[in-house]
This record gives sequence, structure tokens and C-alpha cells, in this order.
Amino acid sequence: MRIRFFIIMGASGSGKTEVGKSLAKYLGWDFFDADDFHPPENVAKMANGIPLDDSDRAPWLDSLQDLISSSLRENRPGVLACSALKERYRQRLLEDNDDVQLVYLKGSYDLIWSRMSKRKDHYMKPDMLKSQFDTLEEPSNALTVDISLSVDEILQVIIEQMM
Repeated sequence: MRIRFFIIMGASGSGKTEVGKSLAKYLGWDFFDADDFHPPENVAKMANGIPLDDSDRAPWLDSLQDLISSSLRENRPGVLACSALKERYRQRLLEDNDDVQLVYLKGSYDLIWSRMSKRKDHYMKPDMLKSQFDTLEEPSNALTVDISLSVDEILQVIIEQMM
């Protein structure tokens, strides 16, 4: 497999956006944040502390799958930061998309909670972290990286796996 697209996944607060942006910059690839693809009604639900259900996520996942497909078709490699907490979500994202590597940013509830409580102006509130951990189905087909490492160390692990 020749990696041409990364999906950086994990619970909210695990560092997906920071790692994804850093990886995309290092590789000279496009970066996308899945949060930017949520329709306004999903953002409103989450901002009010209401977890999304599968019907809320379906059109969002479809648009992300299309983003990956079109990027690969146009030979524009990319990095997507996306929670992708359930196996069926990841299957949808990977559907008809070869050359995609999942990277699971794994961390403890306490570490992620401490990070989330320091964030300002983010619609995902720390109180919703429990629902993320309840939903999480750890992937078996991903590169798993411990988020207690620095961003530079995480990048080094990912890049070493590419070689």
C-alpha cells in the first residue's frame, strides 16, 4: 500500500487537529478537519451537550468519504482529523478508498479530560467526553500512538511507519 491519505482519529481532545496539521505541513499535503464538515444542526446539538447519534452522523460521514475519494482521484494527498470512533464509521470512510492509513491517537480519559478542560471556545465540552469513550471501538487496523508523547514524537512514529 502506498499511503496517500491519513485519517487521524481518536476521542475529542486527543490532539487530532494539532497532529493532523503538523503531519500535513511536514508532508506538504492538504489538511482537513472533520469538524468543519458538520452541518449547523450537529454543531448546535453538540454545543448544547447533546451527543450525536448515527442518523446525525450519516450525511457527515458521506461527505467525508466523498472528500477522501475526490482527493485521491485528483491525486491530492491529504490528512483528515476525524473522531471516527466506531468501526462502521471507519468502514464508511475507507469505502472505495485505498492507500489510506488510520492513525489512532490513544490516551487515557484523565489525560484527555485535563486537555479538554483547558480549551476555550470549542463546541465539544469536557462533559461530553464520557460519551466519546462509551462510543469508542478501538481499531484493529490502525497505527496506534500514545498521546502522552509530544506532537514531534507522534509525527516521528507516523513517519517511521510510512517508510
